[in-house]
This record gives sequence, C-alpha cells and structure tokens, in this order.
Amino acid sequence: MSEIYDIANDYVERYAALNPFSATSIGVPGYDDKMADFSPQGADANADLKRRTIAALQAAAVEGERDRIAKEAMLDDLRTDLDTHDAGEHLRSLRVLGSPFQSIRMIFDLMPRDTEEHWRNIAARMALVPQGLSSYRQSLAEGMRLSSTSSRRQAEGCAQQARVWSGEGGNNGAKTFFHELIDAFDAAGVASDALRGDLAAGADAAASAYADFGRFLTDEYLHAASSQDGVGEERYALASRAFNGVELDFAETYAWGWEQLRWVESEMAKTAERILPGAGVEAAKELLETDPDRAIEGVDAFQRWMQELQDTTIAELNGTHFDIPEPVKRIEAMIAPPGGALAMYYTAPSEDFSRPGRTWYPTGGKTRFPLWGEASIAYHEGVPGHHFERGIAKYLTSELSRFQTAMGGTSGYIEGWALYAERLMAELGYLRNPDYYLGMLRAQALRSVRVIIDIGMHLGYAIPADADFHPGEAWSPELGLEFIRQRSHFPPDFVASEVDRYLGMPAQAISYKVGEREWLDARDDAKQRKGANFDLKEFHTRALNLGPMGLAQMRREMARV
Repeated sequence: MSEIYDIANDYVERYAALNPFSATSIGVPGYDDKMADFSPQGADANADLKRRTIAALQAAAVEGERDRIAKEAMLDDLRTDLDTHDAGEHLRSLRVLGSPFQSIRMIFDLMPRDTEEHWRNIAARMALVPQGLSSYRQSLAEGMRLSSTSSRRQAEGCAQQARVWSGEGGNNGAKTFFHELIDAFDAAGVASDALRGDLAAGADAAASAYADFGRFLTDEYLHAASSQDGVGEERYALASRAFNGVELDFAETYAWGWEQLRWVESEMAKTAERILPGAGVEAAKELLETDPDRAIEGVDAFQRWMQELQDTTIAELNGTHFDIPEPVKRIEAMIAPPGGALAMYYTAPSEDFSRPGRTWYPTGGKTRFPLWGEASIAYHEGVPGHHFERGIAKYLTSELSRFQTAMGGTSGYIEGWALYAERLMAELGYLRNPDYYLGMLRAQALRSVRVIIDIGMHLGYAIPADADFHPGEAWSPELGLEFIRQRSHFPPDFVASEVDRYLGMPAQAISYKVGEREWLDARDDAKQRKGANFDLKEFHTRALNLGPMGLAQMRREMARV
C-alpha cells in the first residue's frame, strides 16, 4: 500500500472514531452503540483531523496514477469541508433534509437487527439520542449567539418532523418510529426480557428528546431564526463547490436550466400524443394516474414490484452494458419509515457488503401506486443508478483508496451518474413503453425546474422577460412553489416539501442536471475520440473504476478514458 493510501486508510479510521454515524454507514465495526457529537467541539475535532490529513497528503510522495487521482480527490474534498467549517455552516445546519436532526433518527435504518448483539447496539444508541440532540442543540445555540441561524422555514419544518418522531403530532394512533423498533425486536425472535426493557426505555427517552427539541425550535429558535430563505452568492458558491466539486457560472447554468426545461416539455408533448392522441400532457397524466391497469394496489405488492424490477434489471444489464461484481448484484427495495420527505432515496452497502445497498420509498400514506413514473425513479435510485456507482466503488477496495471507496464523491458526481442512468435506460430501450418514458421526462422536468428555482431563489434572479411564467419578476419561495407545481408534473404532496428542501440545501438541487451534463459530455467526448472503436460497456467500466470525485477532476480524468 502506498503512502497516500495509508493516509487515506488512517483518515477513514480516525474519522469513524469521531463520527460513529459515518462508521455505521461505512461499515466500520465497533461504533454502532455510540452517538455522534454534533457540538461545536465535535465539529472542531473533525476540522483538526482534516487539517492534519491535508498536511500529510501534501508531504506524501505520489507513486503512480492511482495515487495521483486519490490524492487530488481527497484534497479537494477535505479543503472544501474545511472552508465550510470555517464559514460556520455547522452552527446553522438545521434543515428539513440532510441535517443532524434527521441523521439521529435515520441512523437506526442502517443498523443490523439480526442478533442479540445488534439489538444491544440499538438499545445503547437509542438511549443516547438525548445526548446527540443535546450536542446538536449546543451548535445551534452558538449560531444563535453569533446571529448565524437557519431560516424560519427550516425550523418550522423540523419542528413538524419532531412532532411526528416524538408522537406528539398525533400520528393517527400509530406508534413512534422508536417504539416500532420494539415490535421489530419482538419479531426478530431474540429472547431477552431485560433487553426488551432497555429498548422500551430507550424508545421513551428518544421520543421524549425529540419532543423537547421540537419545543426548543418553536419556543426559542424560531424567534432567532432568519427571515431570509435565500443564502446569497457567497454562501451559495461555497455550497455549490461542496456539492459539485467545480466552479460554476451561475448565470450560464440558470439560462441552461431554462433551455433544458423547454426541451423536455417539447418531448413530453410528443410522448403524450403516443399515449392519448390529441388530448395533451395533462390528460395523458390523468389517464396514467387513474387507470387501474396502470397501477399497483397495496404497499407490499408495490414493494415486491420494486424488488423484482431491480433484480431483473441487474440480470439483464450484467455482461451486456456493465460488468457487475457479485456482491453488487444484491439490492433490497425498502419502504421508508414515515415522517421524512417524500423523495425516494438510497443507502449504500457497508464495506464488507454484509448490509446491502437499499432503496427507500416513502409512501406518504399511499396504498395505490401508478407505475408510469416509478420505473425511472427505480433506475435512478437503484440499478443502474446509485447502486451501481456506489456499489462498484465499494467493491474496488484493491484498486481505490479507502477514502474513495468509503467516503469519496460529490453530489454532482453521484446524482449526475444516477440521472445519466435514467437517460441511459431510455436509450437502451427499457423505457420504450411511452408511459414509462413520460415518467422519465417528468423526472427530467423536475431536475430542470430545480436548476431554475434553486439558483433563482438563492441568488435573487429575475424570471426572464420572455418567459411564460411571471416574466421579469424576482424569484420568491411562493413563485418557486407555483412554478414547480405547474412545470414539474409531480403531485402536490410531493412538491410541497421540494421548495423547503432546496432552500435548506443550497446548490444540492442543481447537482443532478449539472452532474448529468458532465457525464453526457464525457461520453460524447469519448465517442468522438474513439470513433468506431467506442464501446459503451468499456466506457462505463473505465469511468466507474476511476472512483468518485468532484466534477472538475472528473472532467480532467474522463478526457483520458
């Protein structure tokens, strides 16, 4: 192992010790019973580790191309993380998705539940939920002291999540997430009354801690929270670099988002004509939503459909368009616990693949599932989207550094690949059914809308004078919600949380289309360079074997593929 790879391995081990949730996510053993420290002191300890690691990397000799790529990827990531820390973003990291507030609840989704030891870890960590929320509250309180807070919108959204997870929101008589873990323990067949008692006590403590935190948000934090939803250009540029790993021209990207939306709306009109001639897009959507022959009834039946789709896709793509390692052939389609956002998501496998990659579908209380949009989403979150990219990176432990396999990549790289995967499946004929193709186009419309309103709301851009939507007006959250309702073609319950998500995670929403553009450009460039010798499977293999990275580095490295 080279010096660079030794440094990467050491960093992952030390980072896991400081961040038990990351240890669980990665699959580093020994930390599943511990709680993360979200206090200012915890953040400072992480920053110190990054500084020491940067210094070690800068002093280390590069022994080959693998070393060079690994070093550049790691330095880019750590430097951006440090810039984000030094800007104090951890002191106002409160948002409806992707903040410590959700991580403390969601980490239990990743914990194994098979043996008595597993359940002891769950009980121990659940008992520490009050400690985790307390440390997080210290950071938010320091942000309040410095007048550096999240927005009222994000605080209100998190307060509502607290009501669900604590049971104080009524939950229509349902148990809290933490108390449902006791039922899961009973079903696991582990015989221990004492352990069951520990789980019950932990569930009570965790639910109570979320209730207390919700009161802190409504009684204290809301009064100090910012009235501004947008973050402005300086914070947006830093966030964009963190999520994309490249410096962007936001005015150009904003204009390009409008171009992409016009293209996809034209394609949707053509596709709707194939589904319901002469009726238009809205009528075609209504048919797809209401036709009983185009839907699945029941959550269990829908989960089976999702699992079968993933398994079939793996079997058909392997050896033709991808070389799929054996451990990556396993994926689980899951139903997400209630209370979070309604967007489907993916969790990567552990380092040893004992925990497989999983897709998570939030039903939002639905029991009927029209299928026209589900295939494309499944390809994005599962196969050949996130599961292939994340899974193959995990598998390449003999070639990539441990940092690359366990922690590497930006949202632009990762989400860009997943959006590329949706379009790829259309190119390969998997969306020849116009119902499913319209579903893919709807996803493209949403991602194009995200580019427009994310940049527009955060940077205060004006709507173009020639637009057919409030021309010349400045973007606002209200206009953003109206626009996404009109132009994304997603249902109202889904888009209701989208604007809150964008405003809480500046620049993450643009990473899908920005990253997809890089993947498509890289493929087009390879086709042009190789001509008749271009091979799609070889392109995918060589590209993914480079390992995850930021988009600027990806552009440089892919020019060699």
